[in-house]
Amino acid sequence: MTETAPWPWVVALALGLEAILGYPAALNRWVGHPVAWPAALIDGLERRWNRAAASDRRRRLLGVVLVVLLAAASVVLGAVAQGLAGSSLAAQTLLALIATVGLAQRSLHDHVTAVLAPLQAGDLPAARAAVAMIVGRDTVLLDAEGVAAAALESLAESFNDGVVAPAFWLLVGGLPGLFVYKSVNTADSLVGHREERWRMFGWAAARTDDLMNLVPARLAGGLIALAGAGNRASGWRTMARDAHRHASPNAGWPEAAMAGILGVQLGGDAIYDGLPTARPTFGDGPRPTPADLARGLAVYRRACLLLWLIPLAVGLIVVLAR
Repeated sequence: MTETAPWPWVVALALGLEAILGYPAALNRWVGHPVAWPAALIDGLERRWNRAAASDRRRRLLGVVLVVLLAAASVVLGAVAQGLAGSSLAAQTLLALIATVGLAQRSLHDHVTAVLAPLQAGDLPAARAAVAMIVGRDTVLLDAEGVAAAALESLAESFNDGVVAPAFWLLVGGLPGLFVYKSVNTADSLVGHREERWRMFGWAAARTDDLMNLVPARLAGGLIALAGAGNRASGWRTMARDAHRHASPNAGWPEAAMAGILGVQLGGDAIYDGLPTARPTFGDGPRPTPADLARGLAVYRRACLLLWLIPLAVGLIVVLAR
């Protein structure tokens, strides 16, 4: 980006700063998390535009308009912020700090650690309450293995959604790319569902999110497999065999890789809103234990470090090519 700091190095700095700082609690209390801002807009437009009396065609069209508006606003906001910052080292450090709001390495690690700690202490009710903060399934009846499996699945999938994909779009598209990804991903989480209420209106958000995650999800699975030390072959093999089983075209890649690396079985039937739901399985091993969850966190930390090497390597290539 400049003679002193190629943009990929700014991305690497953002990853490092977010891993150290996370999103400060005081700032969250003061202004909330920036992801909540597009979420409020999406919620308001959904209530206004997604009316049951409207035709399916109209609801789908308005869902497309929602995604276009979010993307346009994100591009403008990101471009303005990046353009105003300038090219000094201090300005680019500021850009890296701004970019940390779109990354979730630290918060994901903290949330999963909050599940692991009571599991290791034998406090199953507290572990259930903690895992309920990061999964959508019903957790009140989960045993220790069920809690560990739910946390590992969330860790693997969120490694892509909250870490790899935002970093990927930050690297290739700057702040505009990061902001577009986060707004689309937020829209998908809010309206990109298959239930009747959202099926038409959320179609564009779901499909756009799938498209934006195609490359990052496979990269996330590869990083998890590489982080598996002596079990790398099992990670690659399980990912190649089982990733396609997931209903999502993307979520199965990191989940299957994590299952293979740890030698456990993830996925399987779960209960959502009181209703049993059939889900595919990933991996051939036993159900994970709390010890496997601790191992999964170690794999996650190594995968994050491997991710940092990508923008550093790209930055070095930029410097050498000058």
